Amino acid sequence: MNRKFFTPKVLVITGIIIFAALMRLLPHYPNFTPIAAIALFGGAYLGKRWLAYFVPLFALFISDLFLGFHGFMIPVYISFALVVLLGNLIRNNIRIATVLGGSLAGSTLFFLLTNLAVWVGSPYYAQNIGGLVACYSAAIPFYHVGMLGDLFYNTLFFGSFYFLSLRYPALKRA
Repeated sequence: MNRKFFTPKVLVITGIIIFAALMRLLPHYPNFTPIAAIALFGGAYLGKRWLAYFVPLFALFISDLFLGFHGFMIPVYISFALVVLLGNLIRNNIRIATVLGGSLAGSTLFFLLTNLAVWVGSPYYAQNIGGLVACYSAAIPFYHVGMLGDLFYNTLFFGSFYFLSLRYPALKRA
């Protein structure tokens, strides 16, 4: 059994993820971040399942150490773990359509889970269907920006890795 851990592929993918996590620390338009793209990309390309979860979530955690923690961290991390799972699902069929679908699904999943948590855990919304609708309605502008950010960063990460793997065939190997 080959336990070779630091393959060129793992190093390049981890480097892209760490770079993206550092980009989160730079000033940016609210919700236009690379985090969901990190999760989808890591899930799709990091061969070992534990590594596919560890690297993106650890990168998120490290950037959160600098940005600060808040009361809704658990739903955020669960959302991104589920986006890693989406990446795992497209792992053997990485195409423009599957990355696009994974990106849109990840954005929607994050929107639904985190805003449900806001509705449940904040005093700003009534705990009824009207409050839930108000919570989701107020978050729609952030959803649109987040979706655009996810599409942009997924295009950047998946596209960059694709072109790098054409130039360096060793990156295609697991």
